[in-house]
Amino acid sequence: MEKENIAVGLDIGTTKIVAMIGKKNEYGKLEILGLGKSKSLGVARGVVNNITQTIQSIQQAIQEAEIDSGFKIKDVVVGIAGQHIRSIQHTDYISRNNPEEVIGGNDIQFLIDQVNKLAMLPGEEIIHVLPQEFKIDGQSEIKEPIGMYGGRLEASFHVVVGQAASIRNVGRCIQSSGIDLSGLTLEPLASADAVLSQEEKEAGVALIDIGGGTTDLAIFKDGIIRHTAVIPFGGNVITDDIKEGCSIIEKQAELLKVKFGSAWPGENKDNEIVSIPGLRGREPKEISLKNLSKIIHARVVEIIDQVFTEVKAYGHEDPRKKLIAGIVLTGGGAQLKHIKQLVEYITGMDTRIGYPNEHLAGNSDEEISSPLYATAVGLVMKSIENNSQSAVRKGQIEQPKEVVKRVQETPTVVYEPEEEVQIEPEAVKAPSTVKGIQKNFFDRYVEKIKEFLDNVE
Repeated sequence: MEKENIAVGLDIGTTKIVAMIGKKNEYGKLEILGLGKSKSLGVARGVVNNITQTIQSIQQAIQEAEIDSGFKIKDVVVGIAGQHIRSIQHTDYISRNNPEEVIGGNDIQFLIDQVNKLAMLPGEEIIHVLPQEFKIDGQSEIKEPIGMYGGRLEASFHVVVGQAASIRNVGRCIQSSGIDLSGLTLEPLASADAVLSQEEKEAGVALIDIGGGTTDLAIFKDGIIRHTAVIPFGGNVITDDIKEGCSIIEKQAELLKVKFGSAWPGENKDNEIVSIPGLRGREPKEISLKNLSKIIHARVVEIIDQVFTEVKAYGHEDPRKKLIAGIVLTGGGAQLKHIKQLVEYITGMDTRIGYPNEHLAGNSDEEISSPLYATAVGLVMKSIENNSQSAVRKGQIEQPKEVVKRVQETPTVVYEPEEEVQIEPEAVKAPSTVKGIQKNFFDRYVEKIKEFLDNVE
């Protein structure tokens, strides 16, 4: 039997952790084989703040995905997000010793390596170096320099920077969950892969991914990523506002938001009221949907304003850049009623909701093509690019269903000591397949994290 290229993405969010297993079908579309999700305990605003709880949540999501698919997960591609992410524009150049030779991949790699040596703030590390446009001997706007002649090769780069400690903590959680880390990618880039078409990236588009703890922004123009930003607010602050404003518990506030919430207060009549059972025998509480929408509206406007400030800041640098065709909303927050209309109203730009069905196989489960899973689908696509076999079919050994039942019923999973996965130095091995092509910076970065984790042990 030939080796299947099975890909696994792990989306560590503030509200949920999603493990997704997929493969390409014969039409080149993505077929999702299994999905596991758990409540994310130990992550705030995209950053791990409790290692033990995060490991338990990851293990639960992985276990669910394995049972759902019948595969055993070996390694995952993980999304990096959080308020510590920032991006900078940087221009750099190299002078080539022999202008008579054509420019090759090694010249570009040399230039990228040079950018990787940029001095960062203490505790920060470069995550992505994305070349945008090249200049050869002063000739500008070159998209593909390979094969051309020239002495001075110059390029503008989009450099994404993050807190080294936060990224290493994510690596530690994954390794302690008993799986390997095969790649890291910026979450808004993963979401963009899942929901944007190439035409949109060419025409110019701003992707706004509204998560639980953060809202991510990625701006594309001429098919190239131009700007990324992370705003440290998401759906959770809306829930908190409802909780405070209506004096109810968080669970009820979340339900209200999802079931009855709207970002546009004009929609609700004054007499529309929802009754919430009182706590411990207290009288039921009556909440006006108009008030609920007002609370939601105020916070959503604040989030969108902050994102739009970023979009405008990007446009001011150069009048040509302003020409972006529209906005795409994705993430769990994009499911809020009338949010599309509100965003159009605030920004004056065409807006659509981004569903990750652009690359999914036609027979995919409706649940998976929800904006909620955009990042996870994008991470599986990134894992497919690695050509690795990230999961293998399970043999006869099937996990007992009772264990899972227990895990699902208890919101906080308490693992027995013998169930706990010990961190063994052998568990972390460098990727076995060394491709002929040059390792991209990301692979090397992942190895750097693995080395760091090894040294700590």
